Amino acid sequence: MGGLMAIGSILSMITLTPFFLVVFTIVFMASIGKSFGVRRLYVSLLVKIFEFGRQNIENVRQQQYANITQSEPEEEPTTTGSSTDAGDSTGKVNGNIPNGSNNAANHGTRLANGTDTPHIVNGGNSVISRAESLILSPEVIDDPRSKSTEPSGDGVHHQRHPAQSGSDGEEGEHEASEVDSEGEGHEAAGFKLSNCLDYVKSGMEAIIEDDVTSRFLAEELKNWNLLTRTNRHYEFISWRLTVIWMIGFLIRYFVLMPMRVLICFIGVIWLTLCTAVVGCIPEGSIKRTMVRTVLIQCFGFLSSALSSVVNYHNIENRPLNGICVANHTSPIDVLMLMCDNCYSLIGQRHGGFLGVLQRALARASPHIWFERAEAKDRMFVAKRLKEHVSDPINPPILIFPEGTCINNTSVMQFKKGSFEVGGVIYPVAIKYDPRFGDAFWNSSRFSMMQYLFLMMTSWAIVCDVWYLPPMYREEGESAIDFANRVKSVIAKQGGLVDLVWDGQLKRMKPKKEWKEKQQEKFSKLLKGE
Repeated sequence: MGGLMAIGSILSMITLTPFFLVVFTIVFMASIGKSFGVRRLYVSLLVKIFEFGRQNIENVRQQQYANITQSEPEEEPTTTGSSTDAGDSTGKVNGNIPNGSNNAANHGTRLANGTDTPHIVNGGNSVISRAESLILSPEVIDDPRSKSTEPSGDGVHHQRHPAQSGSDGEEGEHEASEVDSEGEGHEAAGFKLSNCLDYVKSGMEAIIEDDVTSRFLAEELKNWNLLTRTNRHYEFISWRLTVIWMIGFLIRYFVLMPMRVLICFIGVIWLTLCTAVVGCIPEGSIKRTMVRTVLIQCFGFLSSALSSVVNYHNIENRPLNGICVANHTSPIDVLMLMCDNCYSLIGQRHGGFLGVLQRALARASPHIWFERAEAKDRMFVAKRLKEHVSDPINPPILIFPEGTCINNTSVMQFKKGSFEVGGVIYPVAIKYDPRFGDAFWNSSRFSMMQYLFLMMTSWAIVCDVWYLPPMYREEGESAIDFANRVKSVIAKQGGLVDLVWDGQLKRMKPKKEWKEKQQEKFSKLLKGE
């Protein structure tokens, strides 16, 4: 028995001593804002492993395809010209998930090793090409100031600014072109069955796949990243990948996750203590300097719990005051931005883990937390926002105008509230590299603790942050147009798809009047009017 205890103590010394040494090193380096570059080397190694896995999968697929081809009887080609080219064989051989979308944007994310690696920006298997001119959309004729609408891919065609227009009466209006089977305008009187076939086709396509709900699903990868939550069955395609996958599983769950949980626990306690101490300092320039230093250091330490690698671009445009707006993928967006700058936050009060962080931050710096009932009072929220922005000594306030998390493939409708306040707007584009971990938080499926578990068992969180030049509301420009202009700039820089639909369609049903307008227009089409 004594021998077993001695062996156990020796093993604990061998394992725990390096473990706590690593944790202490992380704390010390985060406190002085320095890094050894270990995480960037780690990410570079992961890229090489993923590339090896891709080549291994392609080789196996090629062998399988060759075996199938040899077993099939040879047939004379019915067409002249080239045989199966590389582009065709890619979809059959390499086992990659095809992008399929004709209009999905490909974006090169600069990784830690300095190379630009393209990956798809698409939330689903977009294999449908729709003719938008054939999609019905609601019309509103009451308001002469009404603006155009665009069709939704989910079969229900929402106005261009459904959530925004509800408050100031600006409704969308779009004249859908009606085309008969001969390609001529809808001029002839009388009913033709072919008149409705194109709309039936568009409706079926929308049922199969739409542009809205696919933005709330995990982004599919072009190549497997050894995480079974992304794609299954590849881990058993060859014995080499099986060994690599098993080693990776052990490292992620039995080495990285315990270390990350400990770092997160220490980081939350450290943040709570530091903000409590700084909160006791009288208001003034000294406190503001201390708050900025403490928050950047604490969030830099917390980012180690996710093995995050963040590349900041155009830091000369870093927000100084006013309002900072960014696209929203998950709660860790705040973590990624606070590692480089100090922000005030605005949002609903939460309980649990987020509530602890909110109360800790409120002790040190000015933030705007409101109850759920107050969130429905737009005037109340706008008033508090104006009060914060009007004080030049307050740090910039960070806002996510989408109001919900999108899967980092697109940018959806910006609510106009933050663009009505006035003053300067600092746009920020955030783009995560999904190969190392899916940063998207699907709040309807995972709780916050489940989401943190997925993050801590991922390989790493790698993202790029672009600080864009400040923007001002032009004379005569409405808040809605200003919001759309800022949104398009963020989408273009981040390589994201610019969509007009309200992200709250994730939780609510389309308005009844939108459906009635479509039904009315379709009935006129059937009557031949």
